[in-house]
Amino acid sequence: MKHVPAPSLAKTPEILLVDDNRQGLIARKSLLQELGYNISTATSGDEALELFSKQNFDVVVTDFKMPRMDGVELIKRIRSAQTGARIILLSGFVEPLGLTEQSTGADVVIVKSAGEVGQLTRSVKRLLSQPPARKPASSADAVARPQARAKQV
Repeated sequence: MKHVPAPSLAKTPEILLVDDNRQGLIARKSLLQELGYNISTATSGDEALELFSKQNFDVVVTDFKMPRMDGVELIKRIRSAQTGARIILLSGFVEPLGLTEQSTGADVVIVKSAGEVGQLTRSVKRLLSQPPARKPASSADAVARPQARAKQV
């Protein structure tokens, strides 16, 4: 009698990548797929919200600077729909705009840089190993919006 292994009950993590820069989106998608994750992509906040309403994602990775809806607004809307969502914000403007986990509502804020790949993979693994956080939907409003703070300086 031939032994047939039982099917794996572990679900492959679902990740939503959001970026209006298609090259960055393709690069991150390839990287995360190589690590064994199922990846969906969106090129705008509106497209991301539409996908988010139709499917459960284990992690959302979003760019900050996008037309019509920036990453902070997207995070706010995702949190109002699912407070425990795990969210990573990527930006080349982290320091100039003072983007932090507290000011954006993200679980992790990563600077787009040469070290981004390592930080992204470690952050995704860490968030997936933790139970979902219970961040309030208004955490992005608890601190002044980064753009407003930058203009006040």
